[in-house]
Amino acid sequence: MVLELKLRKVGNSVGVVLPKEALARLNADCGDALFLTDATDGSFRLTASNPEFARKMKSAESLSRRYRHALKELAK
Repeated sequence: MVLELKLRKVGNSVGVVLPKEALARLNADCGDALFLTDATDGSFRLTASNPEFARKMKSAESLSRRYRHALKELAK
């Protein structure tokens, strides 16, 4: 999918207007946060999920699996 994006002046900044097809694919709506990250090939990636948060959650899930017995005892 290739979509043309419009840049518009917003105060002293420039904003990007996303078409509804892009918003639907991102599962995003007005007021939601989007994340622009660097890709390995030098381009950018726009996502609706925070990749840093996802990495931290993966670590937390790994730790909770590893120490599940200790965490169960502490919860008593």
